[in-house]
Amino acid sequence: MLYFEFIFLLLVLYIGSRFGGIGLGVVSGIGLVIEVFIFKMPPTSPPVTVMLIILAVVTCASILEAAGGLKYMLQVAERILRKNPKRVTLIAPFVTYSMTFLLGTGHAVYSIMPIIGDVALKNGIRPERPMAAASVASQIAITASPLSAAVVYYLAQLVDIDASITLMSILMVTVPSTLFGTLMLSLYSLRRGKELEDDEEYQARLKDPVWREKILNTTSTSLDEELPAKARNAVLIFLGAIVAIVIIAMFPEIRTIVDGDKPIKMSVVIQMMMLAFGGVILLSTKTDPRDVPNGVVFKSGMVAAIAIFGIAWMSDTYFQYAMPQFRAGIVDMVTLHPWTFALSLFIVSVVVNSQAATARMMLPVGLALGLEPALVIGLMPAVYGYFFIPNYPSDIATVNFDSSGTTKIGKWYFNHSFMSVGLIGVVSACIIGYVLGQIVIS
Repeated sequence: MLYFEFIFLLLVLYIGSRFGGIGLGVVSGIGLVIEVFIFKMPPTSPPVTVMLIILAVVTCASILEAAGGLKYMLQVAERILRKNPKRVTLIAPFVTYSMTFLLGTGHAVYSIMPIIGDVALKNGIRPERPMAAASVASQIAITASPLSAAVVYYLAQLVDIDASITLMSILMVTVPSTLFGTLMLSLYSLRRGKELEDDEEYQARLKDPVWREKILNTTSTSLDEELPAKARNAVLIFLGAIVAIVIIAMFPEIRTIVDGDKPIKMSVVIQMMMLAFGGVILLSTKTDPRDVPNGVVFKSGMVAAIAIFGIAWMSDTYFQYAMPQFRAGIVDMVTLHPWTFALSLFIVSVVVNSQAATARMMLPVGLALGLEPALVIGLMPAVYGYFFIPNYPSDIATVNFDSSGTTKIGKWYFNHSFMSVGLIGVVSACIIGYVLGQIVIS
């Protein structure tokens, strides 16, 4: 019966994934009701902490976007790319990585993709090389961002097990490992695919007058817009928020309000700081709050919150119910072969299309199995597996932004532009993460 219920869980996740973020959340709600009232599973608590973190970070980042801060960051990124056009394949992934690292979400990088493609084409570089790598790198960086829901959730859960684990200790593992993964996929991308002059499909497009005009005479740039000073100021304030969070995380005494009492949890601190600095940006830049909900960051963040609401609640209900029977058979396997836990993270991520939701589903499972914090932190990059099936918005957008047609989803669906770079990035990051976890996490 337990295995039938697990198959049911996967079926619900699959059906929900066909409808996207909000659809995934509400369809999971159907699954939750069936689990409770048909299968008689006691419901667990909804994932309130993760949702509040997402809401706080998205609110602050959305105010930043409304103030013109994202456009300012985009212009800085474009200047870097256009100063080094021949190295776009190496630089572009680190540009998108940095944007996600600072914002805690990968949805803010869409606007840079046409620019990456434009720089590549004008320098005779196959656009697939930097564009696919940049799309994957923007998602790998989520497990390195101090603002991401996945990182904060890991911190909130692990600090209760080991008080010595801090935000900095997690980042000391995830930042170097994901940077290494990004480097590996960038190096791989330097020579992937045919050169443009040897690519039959690309040359066929050039023979079509409509496509030829689109490919050769279209320039994507953000540099022709002069931004007000408030855009730069908004970015500086936002960076100040990140610095403040890191400092507070490094010194628990700052978070200790009552002598002898426990420090305030970092999950609560991040929520407070994001709301507060969002308010500072709003007031100092005189941004119209009515513009905030219209940005891409706000919309994508709200969708993510709803998706996690349903997914995490349904899956947590199942795993709490099934854990006593799972523990005996799985502990030995994971102990002998640690990579199997990474594989389970990866598979779940493929299905649920969210790193925060994957963390919320699988971290309690790993901890309940008795896995060491060093292991679960080291294998954290494996929560990014949704490049495997090319239906994630950033991947679809990247394909659409590539007018050359070199970034594509293949005829067999799985032979797409993101598969090889994604596997190289995640596997490399997990290997380094596992080693660093054993060193950093005592």
